[in-house]
Amino acid sequence: MEFFTHLPMLTAFAFTLMLTLVLPSLMERLRLPGPVGYILAGIILGPQILAVLNPDGKIVQFFADIGKLLLMFFAGYEVDLDQFNRARRKALTFGLATFSAPFLLGVCVALAMGYSPNACAVIGAVLASHTLLGLPIIKQAGMMGRESVVATVGATVFTDLLAIFVLAVCLPIHVSGFNPRDVLADIGWLAVYVPAVLIGLSWIAKQMLGLMGKSKANRALIMLVVMAVAAQGAELIGLEGIIGAFLSGVALKRAFGNTPADDSLEVMSQTLFIPIFFVAAGFLVDFKVFFATLRDQPLLVLGILGALFGGKWLAAEIAGRVLGYAAADRRLMYALTIPQVAATLAVALVAYSTRNPAGQRLIDEPVLNATVVLVILSSLIGLILTGRAAKRLKAPEPAVVSPREAT
Repeated sequence: MEFFTHLPMLTAFAFTLMLTLVLPSLMERLRLPGPVGYILAGIILGPQILAVLNPDGKIVQFFADIGKLLLMFFAGYEVDLDQFNRARRKALTFGLATFSAPFLLGVCVALAMGYSPNACAVIGAVLASHTLLGLPIIKQAGMMGRESVVATVGATVFTDLLAIFVLAVCLPIHVSGFNPRDVLADIGWLAVYVPAVLIGLSWIAKQMLGLMGKSKANRALIMLVVMAVAAQGAELIGLEGIIGAFLSGVALKRAFGNTPADDSLEVMSQTLFIPIFFVAAGFLVDFKVFFATLRDQPLLVLGILGALFGGKWLAAEIAGRVLGYAAADRRLMYALTIPQVAATLAVALVAYSTRNPAGQRLIDEPVLNATVVLVILSSLIGLILTGRAAKRLKAPEPAVVSPREAT
């Protein structure tokens, strides 16, 4: 394998692009999400096998950091504000439920495995968010306007924000220790920062569109500038940059209105920066530790999987019944909230890379490897269940109104 470590830079780049093209397509043929292929590419290209890419290289790290921000930016930008406003109360109800149930179960599992309270909170947050991998299936079935789907999409906003908020509180505690004043200060800064991005940066982006024009190049530059400013602002007040990236996506959605975003930026992000982020995640997979985790700590893996599937099911059943949804809609809500990819990996990787002065990571390798297992299984099972639920529903039905709203 020593041959691959001395490849010319352009050859290594071309080899990387080839794998990031072929492996995701192969995964999709196996009914696995594309990001799993990127992670597999990272395993192959990283130090564990071919060592084509240097995990510590500045270029790789920069591309991965940009990819992480763009991943969260487009997650925020994809929020349909009109749909969210129509079902915001129901989205809030389901969002709190689908966050709280797996979060609490995950904390219990982590406590039973002997992790610190701070690490337990992060592990719970890793399980609480979700990625709407099943939306293409719902779009194809013509059910995007179904109220249970709208509520689930809106709930994603709350789960991602709450998961990132937990991470934002836990990171400084791990690095510098628990200080009530610091935690209150973080909450205070967050209370100022969120509206500053959603309202302030949204207004600034509108003015920039008016002054600079709405050409494709200008729209792309505005998106990048706003994302960078929001991410840098988050880091200046001690928060994680992905918080700013996510919120800047929501803010720009408001600012652009009916003005289309620049597709070229999204294409570049989806073909280069975001794949490199997932490839960098593959660098972290140590096969010795991975299989040792499955062998030596099966309770950790099973506990995390059980907390996810059990928590998401409880949330869909309880919230769905409270909101007056039929069993078929509750199954659909459950299926859509199972997959764990974008926010899950972002939170887990940030927590894993965070060390305290003693050099201890916020979450350790076994938890990171259990998260990789979680991503693969939850994505596969979630997509299968979403397809089944969509087939049962087939066509949109009249929205079910809860007794409370009827009055």
